[in-house]
Amino acid sequence: MSELITTGVDIGSGCIKTVVFKVNGDKVEWLGKETARIRNRDPFQLTNEAYDSMLKSAGVSPKDVAYVASTGDAENLSFATGHFYSMTTHGRGGLYLNKDARAVLDIGALNGRAIRMDGSGKVLSYKMTSQCASGSGQFLENIARYLGIAQDEIGSLSQKADDPEKVSSICAVLAETDVINMVSRGISASNILKGIHVSMAVRLAKLLKSIGAVEGIVQVTGGLALDTGLVAALNEAAEQEKVNLVAVANPDSIYAGAIGAALWGAFRHEKLARLGQAA
Repeated sequence: MSELITTGVDIGSGCIKTVVFKVNGDKVEWLGKETARIRNRDPFQLTNEAYDSMLKSAGVSPKDVAYVASTGDAENLSFATGHFYSMTTHGRGGLYLNKDARAVLDIGALNGRAIRMDGSGKVLSYKMTSQCASGSGQFLENIARYLGIAQDEIGSLSQKADDPEKVSSICAVLAETDVINMVSRGISASNILKGIHVSMAVRLAKLLKSIGAVEGIVQVTGGLALDTGLVAALNEAAEQEKVNLVAVANPDSIYAGAIGAALWGAFRHEKLARLGQAA
């Protein structure tokens, strides 16, 4: 494989992630990255801005990029060379973040996805939660807002709980009603958050179990990967479900989809080049 520059663009429900890599055979160098919260802005316009900013910061000219790989909701991205499914990109991205991982748990704004892959990043099995489940980033963001706490406080507060209050409802709307009732009963924020984490973690551990991920390292990706309270609850739930899994996070977990897209893009470009079809 000759040296090439490849980029990955992942448009999620709440955030845009872009990365740029230099790839030469097995040697991979990460040159730059950028994120942007979508909020109420146009995701494609925001993607263009984030992408241009990333390339500028990395000192890379757009004409030097051999392959622009999109994933997530970026299928209609005008400047993309090709598109990859999220389960494929998160599997490969999770493996890049942790070479020993054989499963990925992607927890985003609207749902959770469990992915089992082999040592090359090939997906072996996959399953996701429903979008109405109270196990998503948007649900936790709403609860944090209601409790009057910052999102980056959620993990540490959860781990201070001494008597977690169970949240049994799968429906996010009903679960939020449960939380409102807890507050009125004087339940502390720590015990509420820990209860939510435990409820989420049990469902996610069952999801992993359902795809045959029952041992080894699980790389947590997506927006909730850096929620230390949730990762801790996942490891507790794994023990409860009697599976030998260890959930781990990485500071760059949010970029997993974009990373996987960029690396699969490099692979596809090289394959097309061998066939004489690369642009």
